[in-house]
Amino acid sequence: MYTHNLICKLPTLVLCGLLAACTTAVDNPTTQERLSERSLETHPHISKKDREESRSGTEKDARLMRIPHAPSASVDRERYGKIVNNGVIKSVGQVPVSTFGIDVDTGAYALVRRFLNQGQLPPKDAVRAEELINYFNYDYPQPDGSTQPFSVTTEVGPTPWNAQSHLVHVGIQGYEAVKKHRPASNLVFLIDVSGSMNGQDKLPLLKSAFKLLVKQMNGNDRISLVVYAGASGVVLEPTPGDQQAKIVAALERLTAGGSTHGSAGIHLAYAMAEQGRIDRGINRVILATDGDFNVGTVDHQRLMELIEAKRKQGISLTTLGFGQGNYNDHLMEQLADKGNGNYAYIDTVNEAQKVLVEELNATLQMIAKDVKIQIEWNPAMVAEYRLIGYENRLLAQEDFNNDKVDAGDIGAGHTVTALYEISLVGEPGQRLGGLRYGVSKSTAAVRDEIAHLRLRYNSSFGVQVLCHADDRRHLQPRWFKISPA
Repeated sequence: MYTHNLICKLPTLVLCGLLAACTTAVDNPTTQERLSERSLETHPHISKKDREESRSGTEKDARLMRIPHAPSASVDRERYGKIVNNGVIKSVGQVPVSTFGIDVDTGAYALVRRFLNQGQLPPKDAVRAEELINYFNYDYPQPDGSTQPFSVTTEVGPTPWNAQSHLVHVGIQGYEAVKKHRPASNLVFLIDVSGSMNGQDKLPLLKSAFKLLVKQMNGNDRISLVVYAGASGVVLEPTPGDQQAKIVAALERLTAGGSTHGSAGIHLAYAMAEQGRIDRGINRVILATDGDFNVGTVDHQRLMELIEAKRKQGISLTTLGFGQGNYNDHLMEQLADKGNGNYAYIDTVNEAQKVLVEELNATLQMIAKDVKIQIEWNPAMVAEYRLIGYENRLLAQEDFNNDKVDAGDIGAGHTVTALYEISLVGEPGQRLGGLRYGVSKSTAAVRDEIAHLRLRYNSSFGVQVLCHADDRRHLQPRWFKISPA
């Protein structure tokens, strides 16, 4: 371990994102045109209830299309989930335990980069600090995948913005699966071809991204293609992954037009996933859209329930976001969380290369589910702490041992990084008043540990026990004890 490596590795862009506090608007008008491929009515795997939902939305869309519309003003309709600032300082004497679920999404980083490249600061609710930090590879040591799926790294360094506090760094590395040993994949590309996808950074970029993914497939894999707009349809039935010319030709035929009946497309995509299901393989729907669902079932809670039910049946969901002006970041993140998948924002072909080629195993192949981290701080050494980011991943202390509480998943080769800002006992960095009744004798005796870290995932498989001891004045990473769940 190297005490100051972390600080050297935090890129300028991450720090800019963490400091972003101004809301800006990007204007990007949408267009409405047409789509019709193959109706839900003819598909054997769609229930009567789902057909009725689809018919209702499609008929409504048809009525709207007959009404002449005056050009609407260009309006910024981007939506971001409200972030309740996690900068609250907590007293170890009052709240000694911190618990959260991991997050391997990276969508926020690419969104922040888009705004900065345009010379603007991002909306503050677009800045999820953990996603900016987790975008990068910190070269953590590889675990022995035959006995445990993770390695754990801890270190301590100075806080760049506060000379009187310290940063505690926790890094988790998932084992790298050999690409040729990746399980066979049954992938359904669910593609939004509504009018809102009309733009060079939307459907054309989407096609380029999916072509990169298709090139990674082989004869054991299956690819299906479902599209949706005012209606939804199957463009490509489950097709062996080595028939790449056929798959690419189906992608090339796609054009944008119509309103966005997203829920009908999701129902049909799951039906295709069932049709092409591979036992003991990867069964996944990959949703590519700007998230602008505006007809049909727009009750997002019902969508979440559907996705969660399919997840329990072994079909996961990954979301890929495109475009700007009407982008729904909040919905894209929520859908991926419920689907035990990951969420990425594709703003360039290079980002598509990173997500769908270089990190393909991490994107598709899960090695652990419901991964939770719990840290108990030693009040004999630590007075105060705060977790940086993970605002929508926080868990109650009792949730750590409750396997019914969902948490994030880790793919092969994924890394997870968490940072805490801490103030030490007896040092001037403390910002909260002291307690009348201080450290007990039992904790005062344990002065060679700063904290006790536990890692839990759905198999409840333990991790290694590491204890480091060194001179406190040197701020060496000897402070953590890491134990099995």
